[in-house]
Amino acid sequence: MKVLVVGSGGREHALVWKIAQSKLVKKLFCAPGNGGIAEIAEIVDIKQEDIEGLVRFAKDKRIDLTVVGPEAPLVKGIVDRFSEEGLRVFGPTKELSQLEGSKVFAKEMMKRFGAPTADFKVFENLDEAKKYIKQKGVPIVVKADGLAAGKGVIVAKTQDEATDAIERIMVRKEFGDSGKRIVIEECLEGDEASILVFSDGKTIIPLDSSQDHKRIFDGDKGSNTGGMGAYSPAPIITEKIFKEIIERIFRPVIDGLAKENLFFKGVLYGGLMITKDGPKVLEFNVRFGDPETQAIIPRMKTDLIEEMEACIEKRLDEIKIDWDRRACLSVVIASKGYPEKYEKGKEIFGLEEIKKLKDIMVFHAGTVQKSGKFLTNGGRVLGVTALGKDIKEAKERAYRAVERIDFDGKYYRSDIGYRAIQNM
Repeated sequence: MKVLVVGSGGREHALVWKIAQSKLVKKLFCAPGNGGIAEIAEIVDIKQEDIEGLVRFAKDKRIDLTVVGPEAPLVKGIVDRFSEEGLRVFGPTKELSQLEGSKVFAKEMMKRFGAPTADFKVFENLDEAKKYIKQKGVPIVVKADGLAAGKGVIVAKTQDEATDAIERIMVRKEFGDSGKRIVIEECLEGDEASILVFSDGKTIIPLDSSQDHKRIFDGDKGSNTGGMGAYSPAPIITEKIFKEIIERIFRPVIDGLAKENLFFKGVLYGGLMITKDGPKVLEFNVRFGDPETQAIIPRMKTDLIEEMEACIEKRLDEIKIDWDRRACLSVVIASKGYPEKYEKGKEIFGLEEIKKLKDIMVFHAGTVQKSGKFLTNGGRVLGVTALGKDIKEAKERAYRAVERIDFDGKYYRSDIGYRAIQNM
């Protein structure tokens, strides 16, 4: 079959890398792709949000399956549009993509279906929002309603920070139209973790747990980013907690939607806080996580295409996922200045040497290939990923590989996996 992957980041490289291993796949395309993806798939010069351009390409090339990586095309309705043209596509509809595209929609769904989450209130008026934070006190969480590339959530520890967060979103419009409405919610305490599940609208198959590191600096300090690294499995997710997450969070949401004739097909990602009162939902995403995918996919033994096809055809109950019992850890190497301003076009050295190392994968995120050289082309540049007998060994192997890669302005956190290792 011919497969098209939509997207250009590290998540998409991991998906392309895995899909390329499928015996079902004869030809693989990626739009718009990146420097690393170009080594295993044919790059298509179409932007990921150019839905009509992607439709035309899929029809022209007779693509058998399109896999959508990022959230923006899903929220814009790429699945609906492809389906109208009789094209097979993996991902949820525009309506159900609002579980990620609108924090308000997601919180209302959680409340309606009884999924445990933080207490919250929605605001469109600046003064009312400011009054509310004075009334509730701090710490408190302020969220832009719409998509903000993983950066629209601000944890305010003082009243001044909370007021500034509201003004950043609603007045200075740092996140554009995504900030027309805001959600203000209680600040949950505990350990964060991520669970992703496949769903065909009825059956749920969970993927193994993972834990992301969103802050830019060691010790989870500094600004929020799209993610600076991840590992799988997450020791904080015990068998008991895992079962509770599926039964109390995912099952009620998938079943509740189905009762309303809304069948979620694709991957539903739960960003969770494991509190003293049990797991609670911080957010839902409607696609594979980034960088969680880079830590989960290398552990998956089952054919990813078979799982995706089963979701589309509502026969997920026939599928069983086999896992490599080893741990996997991925370290993001970023450009200096990320998540704020950064420079592009820096030559990357050491990648050829890494290819010779066993069980080490380098997933490209912000790269481009020119004249046989790899150059930086984004904030998050690479995800250096390693398998090991446990998190500690995977971390040691990943960081040894990180040290072999260099470019001007190279930056990375040195403590990915620290929470898991503390608990070993």
